[in-house]
Amino acid sequence: MKQLDSLPLQHEQSGLNLLQGIRVLDLTTSVAGPYATQLLADLGAHVLKIEKPGVGDDTRAWGPPFLGRQSLWFASVNRNKESMTLDVRHPEGRDIVDRLVEDSDVIVLNMVDAVQSKLGLNAARLRSINDKLIHVSLTGFGLTGSRADSPCYDLIAEGYSGVMDLTGEPDEGPQKVGTPAADLLAGQDVALATLAAIIERQRTGVGKAIDVSMVESMVRFMSPRIVPYLGSGEPVTRSGGRDSVIAIYQVFDTADEPITLGLGNDAIWHRFWRAVERPEYGARNEFATNAARREQRAQIVAEVSSILRIRPRGEWLAIFAQHRIPAGPINRVDQVVDDEVLREKHMFYAVEGADGPVPQVGLGIRFDGQSSVHRLPPPELGHDTENVLRRRLGLADEDVARLTAKQII
Repeated sequence: MKQLDSLPLQHEQSGLNLLQGIRVLDLTTSVAGPYATQLLADLGAHVLKIEKPGVGDDTRAWGPPFLGRQSLWFASVNRNKESMTLDVRHPEGRDIVDRLVEDSDVIVLNMVDAVQSKLGLNAARLRSINDKLIHVSLTGFGLTGSRADSPCYDLIAEGYSGVMDLTGEPDEGPQKVGTPAADLLAGQDVALATLAAIIERQRTGVGKAIDVSMVESMVRFMSPRIVPYLGSGEPVTRSGGRDSVIAIYQVFDTADEPITLGLGNDAIWHRFWRAVERPEYGARNEFATNAARREQRAQIVAEVSSILRIRPRGEWLAIFAQHRIPAGPINRVDQVVDDEVLREKHMFYAVEGADGPVPQVGLGIRFDGQSSVHRLPPPELGHDTENVLRRRLGLADEDVARLTAKQII
């Protein structure tokens, strides 16, 4: 049985409605921008995704794996949206964008400033059409600075930020994070900044121009490593599964599978040694503080390692849970999706798409206990084009047919 077959099927419903009435135009592609607008859509905003005719979002071609005709990467960041195809390079296409902007609250783009200006999609021009518009740019390096026009992907942003240099084992090369972290963090920043601008607009009545940089979002993510360096000058080096500040904060082998263990304060330190029936070791004066334990880290790690190898992971995790000691497994993806607690919280589910069930990962945020967000499956390319043109903009059938013949939609 495929994992997909084990997922509960959710049918279209109202979902969360915190942003009900907010209209978002999504002119982004790949992961960061679509993830941002999916967050807004999950919270109840109406998101219209504008895509290239015949091609669509870049991620529609990212695979394998595909599920039927759909890229699963695309499916991961595009639920709860409508899709409209439109050639924004064509003057008539831009005219349609202008008309959509008139009654929109937010527009999100991942175009550099030069491209925005060339296409007339820059903040100054679009906010002259609708001064309440919140114009959000999400680019690799931001709209200003010497790198502003440079192309960027998650990998590039991670490299610039320093996270790759600190990821991996000390004696191996740098590694990227195992998920597109810069994309997702920058996408969250877009959603956060957009909500802040919506709140301010309630006071002022005017919109905002927001500039989010993947590199700067990722650099801020590195604050707990950068600030200590700036304040101390102490070099920051790759430490693998070990933390350089907390004395015992790393991966340990057990009799079968490895575990994570974090002894982050004095109380947890003493609880751990009681749990392993060695309270006298934890009470030694030379281990009285985290700073002291850092000095003795090699000795402590050797002692902990020798103890944990005696029993299998499951036994240790049960003991540590009883003593409230932070510890856990190192799950593979297949183990994550089989996690009983996450399943009980409906973190994984399926929705009915054009070719059958499509897997999804839930929002994981609850509002008055409610976390179900499903309204629409990831859309087929251009599924809503004609409805938008006819119902929202009032175009006649002959106008729609002409735009189709000219390949503008």
